[in-house]
Amino acid sequence: MHKEIRALCACTAFYRRERRSVPRAREFARAALAAWDLDHLADDVLLCVSELATNALLHGVPPGRGYRLVLALDEDGLLRVEVHDSGDGTPRAPAPYDGDGEGDESGRGLLLVSALADAWGVGERVPGKIVWCEFRGYGKDCGTGYGRP
Repeated sequence: MHKEIRALCACTAFYRRERRSVPRAREFARAALAAWDLDHLADDVLLCVSELATNALLHGVPPGRGYRLVLALDEDGLLRVEVHDSGDGTPRAPAPYDGDGEGDESGRGLLLVSALADAWGVGERVPGKIVWCEFRGYGKDCGTGYGRP
């Protein structure tokens, strides 16, 4: 069981089931990272936000619903990204691509997330699930930023 982090800083946004929500989620995450002086994590975090948001849209958000993006930073500099949706099922990372040319180009998002994040997983939510990933950040407190070590 993964321990719940105690957020020192947190921000959340809700997005409707529409394609333009993914770039909006990335911009929301980019702004939070900049505010917390975690720009050095941006490439990996933004790719993971894109993958988790896209998975929520494709597999976890029924028509008329949406998903919630949560970014939380704890006092030890652990950044947690969560995507809450109301779909059922348990996401799983596929086996790594074997290079035979026969692999499907879709379905690799969680493989990327597992490669880039320090940890990832799926939590329960009623209805639905929370797919999360974590990144080790550095720093002091929310008021002065986190930044590099």
